[in-house]
Amino acid sequence: MGKGVAVVFDSAGTLMRMYRVAKEHDTGSIIEDVQTTLLVSQAPGRALVVIRSWFEQINNCDSKMLLRDFIEHYGISLGISCASSPFEVEEIYSIVQKSDVRVNDILEVVSTVRCHCPDISFVAAGIIVDSQKTPVPYVLSTGGRMYSNTPRTIDSIREMGADVYIASGDDYPGLELIASSVGIPMSYVYGVATTRDKERIIRELKQSYDSVVMVGDGMNDILALRAADVGIMTVQQGDERPSVLRDAADVIIDDIFDVVNIVAGI
Repeated sequence: MGKGVAVVFDSAGTLMRMYRVAKEHDTGSIIEDVQTTLLVSQAPGRALVVIRSWFEQINNCDSKMLLRDFIEHYGISLGISCASSPFEVEEIYSIVQKSDVRVNDILEVVSTVRCHCPDISFVAAGIIVDSQKTPVPYVLSTGGRMYSNTPRTIDSIREMGADVYIASGDDYPGLELIASSVGIPMSYVYGVATTRDKERIIRELKQSYDSVVMVGDGMNDILALRAADVGIMTVQQGDERPSVLRDAADVIIDDIFDVVNIVAGI
């Protein structure tokens, strides 16, 4: 027997306005304001990988240290955020072993994000791995701050009696900051969730609720948008989105607060 409504939000680009930077490893070029999920979808055999490390560890080690040595020395775990083909975590580690990416590459993209967004409340770092060509073609960093309407949106939805969840490809330390600021318990937060993880989460919630709403903005939300009773795509971030993603949504909105009216109508 279901109960009421569950609303599941992606975080980056949905609850938060993001600024993303990629460093093309072969050329050293910095690509600003990039859509990381599109970099993944451009080629088969790619995955977006979260480096699950505190920045104090990165800042305090030798910047010339190879990323693979940094991971081994500090016992850093890696998480798959999204992928263009199926990956196992063990495969990610073996691909990183073939790369000459260094800690300095991570520091460079993080510094670029911090310089462009001095008021950010959330910073993360990662890489894109490629099983078919260059092992690590891109080094990534992303930073974000909450949309002004995000807290009001969450409060209004809960006042209507709906439960609010987060399902995100981001790592748990950053998500804990977001969740605590809007009063979402961590038991309702799913981190480092791949595209298929998000779909699974939606389908599992549908067994417990009368209606499940998914709110997202990226290609890693596409299966969840399709699986939800109501799939809402938000374009508040302002980036261009592929037509296949738009087609997956039941509703497209340009302000996160519009979710409140949609939930009220369910």
